[in-house]
This record gives sequence, structure tokens and C-alpha cells, in this order.
Amino acid sequence: MAMKVGIVGMPNAGKSSLFNALTKAGAEAANYPFTTIEPNVAVVPVPDQRLLDTAAVTGATDIRLDQIHVHDIAGLVRGASKGEGLGNQFLANIRETDAIIHVVRAHEDSNVVHPEGDVNPVRDIDTIETELIYADLDQAERRLQRVSKDAKSLDPEAIAEEAWLKDVIAALQSGKAVRTVPVPEDAPNAMKSLSPLTGKPVLFVANVTEGETEVPPQIAEYANAQGAEAVAISSRMEAELVEMDDEEAAAMREELEIPESGLTTVINGAFALLDLLTFFTVGEQIGQSWHMKKGGTVYDAAGEIHTDIQQGFVRAEVINFQQLIDAGGYVGAKENGTLRLEGRDYVMQDGDVITVKHTN
Repeated sequence: MAMKVGIVGMPNAGKSSLFNALTKAGAEAANYPFTTIEPNVAVVPVPDQRLLDTAAVTGATDIRLDQIHVHDIAGLVRGASKGEGLGNQFLANIRETDAIIHVVRAHEDSNVVHPEGDVNPVRDIDTIETELIYADLDQAERRLQRVSKDAKSLDPEAIAEEAWLKDVIAALQSGKAVRTVPVPEDAPNAMKSLSPLTGKPVLFVANVTEGETEVPPQIAEYANAQGAEAVAISSRMEAELVEMDDEEAAAMREELEIPESGLTTVINGAFALLDLLTFFTVGEQIGQSWHMKKGGTVYDAAGEIHTDIQQGFVRAEVINFQQLIDAGGYVGAKENGTLRLEGRDYVMQDGDVITVKHTN
């Protein structure tokens, strides 16, 4: 299943520039067009040179890159949770996302108006976080009304969720995020049922001045205190770079000493935030990349490919992508003993190439 992220931030924070840069970069990186689901949602292929190099030694020409769904949410302002601005109508769009990309303006530009009158990253972060908290508070109160009815029937899970929701509401009223309230063992689906905005992991993207690569200290400190990740990119520069051909863009990045594209920076940050790893299935014709939670087994990986494959799982051939490349393909890997047979309990590693043997 494709990873889903929602981009939020103040008006003129650089969200749309980042969205445009991500989608265009995704289309150009491997020559696969992104798909626009609706005006503010795009499906972007995740570039991965490891897949291309691995496919080259097996002869696979049908390359299917992992995908990330990027939701561009209208700029949020004070009072968005109560209907101010356009943000309120889009908040529901990010409830089903896996993570939030919070774009924070960290550059001065007199030509770009700031809705609060001046650039203050921490204040802007607080503004957005407050609106998300208010939206979650409304959601939690309505959820509590429904769950309380079920709790009266003495349903154990409903009773546990009711108690959790009361703790959640108290936390939100004190300005704390839902993620700070542990989900009870007796109601394991409580978080999913509520789908709170402040229960999602956050990647702060500092929109810095062109040429800068470091996250400003105040944003880094805020992110660290929240247990979040933070990266720095220039949305404007990234939007300009994706309009250039590959050679021009590479030369510009080298001149500015920027090692990777904004797309790669954001995706790497999101993967780290969600504790994900990438694995591959590569045959003679099709090469595909997938993602899954770190710590998962090859049986779990089979489920990511298809539930029928998981249900019929017998064993899996496993090899690190670099070992497969070094061996020149599967024949060489079998000859030198680097292609292994693993059972369902094998814990997947980032960069594994697997072939699942299963019953029909």
C-alpha cells in the first residue's frame, strides 16, 4: 500500500512550491509520470537507484517504483479548525495519511507576504499545531459520545476506549498532542478509530534560503522535543531545479553543495520518521520496490506483495541487492552461495531482494 503524507503549513510557507517540486521531480527522476488523483493530491514514484541497478543484472525492463501519495493541504491560519480561511475544509483530507509534512518558512523575502507580518518559525509551528489540536479536540469529543453509549453495555473494549478518550481530551485541552497518550491494550484500535491529526508522526521541513542546507536551530530543537524529524530544503530552488534538464540541475546542486534532491531529502526523512525499510522483488521481466515497517518478517513482506502470496507462503529466496549485483544475477548468486532460503520468521533487512515461493 502506498505511503500517504499530507503537507501542512501557514499560507506562503512554501507548501505549493514543495508540492510542485516533489511531483515534477518524481515524474522526471525515472521518467514515470505522477498521477493527479484530485487537484491537491498526487501519486509520486519513489526514486531508488538500487532497484534500477539490480534490475539491470536480471534483465528486468518493467520497473515499478514504490509510491508515495502527497496531499497538498490549503494554508492553515489561526481559527482554521473553526472555519477560518480555507484550511478547515481540507483537514479531513489528512486524517487518513500516515504522516504529516509540516513546511515552516525560515527565510526572509520582502516580496513574499507573511500572514502574521514577520517570519517567526516557532510561532508559526505553534499556530499550526494549535489548529490541529483544536480539530482533534472536536473529533475526540464527538467520538466519546458514541463510545460512551457502547461502554454502558459493559463492553470491555468500549470501556477502555472511553477512558482513553477522556485522557485524550484532557491532554488536548492542556495543549498536548494525542500521541502523548498511550493507547490501552484493551482497546488497540482506539487510535485508528479516532484518526487524530496530532497522533501522526511529523516531518518538519524548514523552507530555507536558496543554498542553505542546515535546519535552523530553533526548528531542530522544537522537532527534537516532539520526537519528530526535521530536514531543510529551499522550496523555491527545488521548483526551479526540476524545470532544468538533468545535467544543468546536477551542475547547480554541485555548485551549491547540495548532495541530493529535495524529493530524496523529504522521502528519506519520511521513511526514517515512519521507521520503514525498502525491499525488492526482481525477476527477468519485472522489478519492483516495496516498503514495510522495520522489524517485520519475510512473511509480512509477502503480505505487502499480495495476501494470496502470504497465505500460501512456503519459503523465500533472499539476497541483499548488492550481493545480487556483485554476483551478476541469480545464477551467479546460487553458485557462490549468497542466495539463501529463509522461513517465514526471517526478519527483513533494508535492501533485501526476495522471491516468495508459495502454493496457489
